[in-house]
Amino acid sequence: MMDRLIVFLVLVTSFLYLSGQQNQNMNTEMKFTKTIQQEIEVNYLLYLPENYSNEQEYPMILFLHGSGERGNDINLVEKHGPPKVASKMNLPFIVVSPQCPAEYLGWDTDELKLLLDEIIETYPVDTDRIYITGLSMGGFGAWEMAIKYPEYFAAAIPVCGGGNSLRVYRMKDVPVWAFHGQMDNVVALSKSMEMVEKLQTCGGDAKLTVYPEANHDSWTITYENPKIYNWLLSHRKK
Repeated sequence: MMDRLIVFLVLVTSFLYLSGQQNQNMNTEMKFTKTIQQEIEVNYLLYLPENYSNEQEYPMILFLHGSGERGNDINLVEKHGPPKVASKMNLPFIVVSPQCPAEYLGWDTDELKLLLDEIIETYPVDTDRIYITGLSMGGFGAWEMAIKYPEYFAAAIPVCGGGNSLRVYRMKDVPVWAFHGQMDNVVALSKSMEMVEKLQTCGGDAKLTVYPEANHDSWTITYENPKIYNWLLSHRKK
């Protein structure tokens, strides 16, 4: 009787040991949840159209500058693009031009999205006519914002930029007019070509204008051309 009891205990112990080993070797579904509170601060320039009124809605341009305008001197943002020409050309848009901190290597799209939400909540923005544009580093940012948050934008104008062409299908409903200099030795023309071609392949409305004599500065001639602003206004969000 004692021998049977010993055998029984050995078998039970072996079974429990093997069961424990088996459980340790199995994939078990788990979940991790944590709430993080973070304060962000974004400096930006705001341009409001002539005769601005809270009683009507306005189209909006989100402009992203290049790497040379990073820092904490907001006046640098006026060097190029819509914030430079808005008053002179009497642009009929709300123009929001944030400044990228000096320590950032590129635009933080999550921060930009929060800024965009704040502007929409605070000002009378026509949410069917929100446009994004940017140059160089900002051109990359414009592509990435349209890829990551395509539901916000009615059209995009990336200037001498580029991006992840494998994800560009996400913004196939956002019309694009890209610009680049043929002689650009900072951001290769192929960067814009690849993005536009991939977007066309997946059914997107995209075109590329190449300036044969231009180097990296393909933005001055672009942003001083009234046709690009008329092109933006011709598009509403699908």
